[in-house]
Amino acid sequence: MVRPAVILVGADKGGVGKTTVARTLLDYFGAHQTPTRAFDTEAPRGTLKRFHPDVTEVVDVTSVPDQMKIFDTLGSADAKVTIIDVRAGLLSPTLQALNDIGFIESAKKGQITFAVFHILGPSIASLEEIAETARGIGDANYVLVKNFINNTTFFDWDPATYNSYFRQIKGASEITIPKLNEMACEQVEVASVPFMSFVGNKNAQGSPANYSFVLRGYVRHWLGQVWGEFDRLKVVDLVAPKTDNSIRQAAG
Repeated sequence: MVRPAVILVGADKGGVGKTTVARTLLDYFGAHQTPTRAFDTEAPRGTLKRFHPDVTEVVDVTSVPDQMKIFDTLGSADAKVTIIDVRAGLLSPTLQALNDIGFIESAKKGQITFAVFHILGPSIASLEEIAETARGIGDANYVLVKNFINNTTFFDWDPATYNSYFRQIKGASEITIPKLNEMACEQVEVASVPFMSFVGNKNAQGSPANYSFVLRGYVRHWLGQVWGEFDRLKVVDLVAPKTDNSIRQAAG
């Protein structure tokens, strides 16, 4: 039996594209036929829920009843993967809450698979989040994400500075999310559908749409690059013993 898995997607800084990464993960697991649910902590109006309404619930992660809604159901939910899109400013408090309720300890004991996708901004302040975040994740799979979706340049970084922070976390991994063509990104936002639905020319109801062939091509190519990073990281292996790598062709 596959143990439940929790993937936290967050950062303490805003505007770094956390929800974009959560959306690509939902598409990725969906393509691999891995039952997944999501919690959008941007209460009361969620952004992730707008794109994935069928599997997403908006919660206040600082509320004990909503924490119970997430973590008391890990073992009983049909979906064995839970993605939590943590809004700006709540990553550190959320990790502290997970420590307080014994979640981090359960992950250390192997009862739960836990991964943190830490979305980095371009400044040194964002790098300084790494040390603080690392203290709260225990033995979690820690992934540092350089997200170029918002034309981020990471202008404040030099390799020596970045590596000095990166080396502080034992077993940390890093991935790069490339920039998506701006017009394509805008059209997916307007359509309010998952990236894979846009690529497949389907509207929110699953009916045929009339999206641009060119823009769908840009999204398909970009999503294939993102999934290539997830493949390299063996993301599906976190939650399932075997995968069919040919599924990636759906995005590539």
